[in-house]
Amino acid sequence: MYHWTGPPIQWPKKKTYLQWDGELSAGQETASQAVVSAVKNKDELLVWAVCGAGKTEVLFSGMDEALLQGHRICIATPRTDVVLELAPRIRKVFPHTTVAALYGGSEERHHLSPITISTTHQLLRCCHAFDTIIVDEVDAFPYTYDKSLQWAVQKAAKPDAARIYLTATPSRDWQLECRYGKRNHVKIPARFHRKPLPLPTFVWCGNWRKKLNKAKLPYSLFSWVEKRVKLGKQALIFLPHIKLMEQSLPLFQRLHPKIESVHSEDLDRKAKVQRMRNKETPVLLTTTILERGVTFPNIDVAVLGAEDDIFTESALVQIAGRVGRSPDHPEGNVTFFHYGRTKAMIQALAHIDSMNKEARKAGLLDESSLPVL
Repeated sequence: MYHWTGPPIQWPKKKTYLQWDGELSAGQETASQAVVSAVKNKDELLVWAVCGAGKTEVLFSGMDEALLQGHRICIATPRTDVVLELAPRIRKVFPHTTVAALYGGSEERHHLSPITISTTHQLLRCCHAFDTIIVDEVDAFPYTYDKSLQWAVQKAAKPDAARIYLTATPSRDWQLECRYGKRNHVKIPARFHRKPLPLPTFVWCGNWRKKLNKAKLPYSLFSWVEKRVKLGKQALIFLPHIKLMEQSLPLFQRLHPKIESVHSEDLDRKAKVQRMRNKETPVLLTTTILERGVTFPNIDVAVLGAEDDIFTESALVQIAGRVGRSPDHPEGNVTFFHYGRTKAMIQALAHIDSMNKEARKAGLLDESSLPVL
């Protein structure tokens, strides 16, 4: 474990470290002030914000305050993809501050930096290293299921550190704690562009596993993909397991040869995601590794086998949250193809709809754009 035993670390003094001229929405501004307060008072805070609310921007002022106090900051996340997406964004707004990105295979593991962006796994190396620790996607796998990762985050923070948690989908226990005033939190129920969250549509597609075994795609899904290929609209298609994805990939490639698949064990994973960003890939098949932390500006999303146990309420809300994130493309299609509705599917739909209603009540949505469930 890495433990600093020398004199207190000092960063070059500045009036501000932040260089960002963007504007926060009303919901973001409220959350930003709560983050600054948590940093100053070294409190614990949950930022409960819908997918696409702009959680990263909410952190900027709080991070600046921490740097002004001479703090070391860590943004921890369970997944490498999120580290790779966050690092350039943080470097851009803190251009004169060293930012280290830590993940498996990273070459920056021994950098002593004011800001560290790390997978939760890498924090197993650290002990009482950070004055402010921010855990992004606190409900994501494997963090929620692995007690050692939760211990690593707690151990990496100094005993009196500010602790800030970010998520769009808190656990049921945390939701209840928030509701009854037992957890310090701030909620952002709307996206910064003031458009509602797209509601998922449920489409029954029969025994899709049986069809795949016969080298066929469900007709409804085939039509859904074919339409997007013809329109030139990019799409993500989520499948429950790697084996099913590999089995179905050749069937999808009949519609377009550049359709690809990606999963956690894929050695070409980073390059494939980049090709999707570059709009070289029309449709990308994926497991739940891309359910969060990655943004494509104008996509539709489908889930094949939405009834599978892997697709929890949290996972389905996050998957739906990939759509409509850009102010230039605030709408899109989310379709759950299934062989029977599950409680998780219904809860995910209710969760998204309730956030839209809460945002409308708070005046955070453009009224004319709100869909009615």
